[in-house]
Amino acid sequence: MSDRLMKPQRGTTSPNQEPGRPTTSTRLDADQPAPILFDGEHQPITTRNSWEVQRKSLISAWEAALGAAPSKPDNREIEVLEQELLPEHSVIRERIQYQVEPGFTTQVYRLAPIKPTTGPRPGCLVFHSTVDHTIRQPAGLEGPPELHLGLQLAQLGMIALCPMNFLWRFGTGPDKFQQAVAWHQEQHPESTGMALMLHEARIALDVLRRDSRVEGARIGAIGHSLGAKEVLYLAAFEPQIHAAVFSEGGLALPDSNWDAPWYLGPQVRRPGFPLDHGRLLALIAPRPFLVIGGDSADGDRTWPTIEACRPVWDLYPRTDSGPGQARSESLLGFLNHHGGHQLPSQAHDHALAWLQSHLGS
Repeated sequence: MSDRLMKPQRGTTSPNQEPGRPTTSTRLDADQPAPILFDGEHQPITTRNSWEVQRKSLISAWEAALGAAPSKPDNREIEVLEQELLPEHSVIRERIQYQVEPGFTTQVYRLAPIKPTTGPRPGCLVFHSTVDHTIRQPAGLEGPPELHLGLQLAQLGMIALCPMNFLWRFGTGPDKFQQAVAWHQEQHPESTGMALMLHEARIALDVLRRDSRVEGARIGAIGHSLGAKEVLYLAAFEPQIHAAVFSEGGLALPDSNWDAPWYLGPQVRRPGFPLDHGRLLALIAPRPFLVIGGDSADGDRTWPTIEACRPVWDLYPRTDSGPGQARSESLLGFLNHHGGHQLPSQAHDHALAWLQSHLGS
C-alpha cells in the first residue's frame, strides 16, 4: 500500500448503493436476533409510539448490563498542547487535553479547515482502531492513508475530533490492556469497560458540541474495528449523533470479543443473557447508520442483524435525511467489500460519501 496521503473525493460513491449485500438474507452460522418489534407481553409493535415505549425499556436494560457510568468531569476547560498548520491540506491540526472525569485527563487531536466559513460546519468524532499510535492514526500522522479519517474529514470541511481510548492511558507493554482494566475495575468496580468507553465518547461529543464552529444538528461519528464498537454504543445512546459509520467492529455479539473485560465482560456469553446487538442497533433508528464489513469481523453473517432492525426504521416516515436519502433501506446501510479486516479505498470513499450526504460539508 502506498504511504501517500489519500485525497478525499467528493461524490465518488453513491451512499444509496449497497454493494456486497448477500444474495440470501440468512446464514446458518450467523447470529439470529430475536424479533425486535414485540413488547414485554409478546404483542407485536406496529406504531412509533409503541416502539418508543419499548425503546425506553431497552435503554434501561442496556444501562443495567453496562453498569454505572463514571462521574462527569468537574473541569470542562480545554488545553491546547500543540498546534500546526498544514497548508498542503488546508487544515489546522491541534493536540488538545481535557478532563474525562475528576482527576483524569485525556489527549485528543482536533482537526479543522484553515479557510474560514460564514456559518457553522458539520462535526465528526473519529475513533481509532487497535493500534499503539492511537490518535495519530485518524490525525494523519501514522498508519494507512485509508484510516487518516480525521484529517480527510477536515479537508472536506468538517471539524474532526479524534479521542484516545482509555486502554492506552494506563498501561504499557504487551499487558497494557490488562493494566488498564485493573485500573478501571479499581476506579469503577460497578461498570464495564464499554461503560467507560461510552462515557468518554460522550465527553468528546460534548467538547465537539461546545465548539462554536460546529453546528449541533450536523454531528457524526466514524470508527474502524475498536473504534466501530465505540461508534455503535455512542450512536445508540446519543440522539445527537446524526449519522454514523461502523467499519469491521463485529456487529453481532458472537462475531467479536465483546466478552473481553474491556468491553462487556463474560456476561454476554452466559446462557439467558437477555440482549443482543439487534436490540442495540435498533435504538439508532431512524438516523443514518452504515455498516461496513470485509468478511472478517463483519460480512454476510452480519446481515441477519441488519435485516432484523430494518422494520424499526420502517416505522418512521420516509422523509429525506439528506440529498437523495428517502428510503429506509438507505438509512440503515450495508457494504461488504470482501477485503478482510481493513478499510480499502472503495469502502473508504463510500464511508466519506455517507457522512457528506447526511451531514453536508
